[in-house]
Amino acid sequence: MSTAPRWITTPITPDLLRGALDLERTAHGLLPHRLPARARAQCTDGLLAMAEAQPSGVRLALRTRATVIELDALRTRRVYAGAPPRPDGVYDLVVDGRPAGQARVDGGNVLTVDLATGSARTRSGPVGTARFPALPDRLKDVEIWLPYNEMTELVALRTDAPVEPLPDRGRPSWVHHGSSISHGSDAAGPSTTWPAVAGALGGAELTNLGLGGSALLDPFTARALRDTPADLISVKIGINLVNTDLMRLRAFGPAVHGFLDTVREGHPTTPLLVVSPILCPIHEDTPGPSAPDLDELAAGRIRFRATGDPAERAAGKLTLGVIREELARIVRLRAAEDTNLHHLDGRELYGDADHAELPLPDRLHPDADAHRRMGERFAALAFGSGGPFATRRSPV
Repeated sequence: MSTAPRWITTPITPDLLRGALDLERTAHGLLPHRLPARARAQCTDGLLAMAEAQPSGVRLALRTRATVIELDALRTRRVYAGAPPRPDGVYDLVVDGRPAGQARVDGGNVLTVDLATGSARTRSGPVGTARFPALPDRLKDVEIWLPYNEMTELVALRTDAPVEPLPDRGRPSWVHHGSSISHGSDAAGPSTTWPAVAGALGGAELTNLGLGGSALLDPFTARALRDTPADLISVKIGINLVNTDLMRLRAFGPAVHGFLDTVREGHPTTPLLVVSPILCPIHEDTPGPSAPDLDELAAGRIRFRATGDPAERAAGKLTLGVIREELARIVRLRAAEDTNLHHLDGRELYGDADHAELPLPDRLHPDADAHRRMGERFAALAFGSGGPFATRRSPV
């Protein structure tokens, strides 16, 4: 006869969480944010608000003998009108550094977005529970990685044995900023986004400031990087500037300099790696903005297309090719005095051969296999022998 667990409810406090820059108390519980309140107050863009509140890289980090863990959470998931349902967010369980299971929560709020008009509406729903049973009966290090693609309000944590915060393991702290590709779209789970894979292989504690649609050289993001403790920093710049058609070449160079200047105010000698865009054929030589392909949407598929004209490059419109050249030039110029500043061409993570084998499903975002490949390559190039992060690596 089975015996019901004798539950211990542990308050979810900041010392049990890693990867968040701010925690907001809500009517339901605790909402992790990946930008501080001051930054959030400086921009009213709804896409940024959604992206920074989706907890990519945020995880509960515990040491416990528990054999059962339950986490109550209220999710807010996004769906697109007229398109197939997007996969539910998943919670990844990692025990002593190894994948140990996944769970989902039911219920929650639903944000429906109409890609054709840009309108959105929200339907409220109940709290759900992610459950991890049959864990090994021994003292162990446990991480529960929260979904990268759902806003997640943490409501309650229950276990059948006491928990304590995971102690500092002496690993270097790595803060990474990038676009939705760094955010996680469309990885298999939160612990297998390419930055999470790279951090695990490189023995680093990741704080992921990949912000879907919002890697736009915003000054408040630079200040967040400046003010966040870090042993290692990387910034991946480019695709969002093209697919939003946000600025021209005249503004881009000074904006990159200003962004890096701000980061350097808080981290004057920290290894800082500037990563240019991965291959994206629709925008290699064609400016943005990107737009949903309405013919594909009518057929129930999400695909994007470039709406700019290649001839507009002469007037300063940005393409990925233009951005790569300019980033390489800027880093080369600055590195003459800043020996801890480095550059990585994003096509070394995902290039022509990769696209031939693992094409971008929606023409913008890599799939789960490509995420893993990119993470493995970044780990080798950045954390491996001779890489810019190699001397700061701690034993795994």
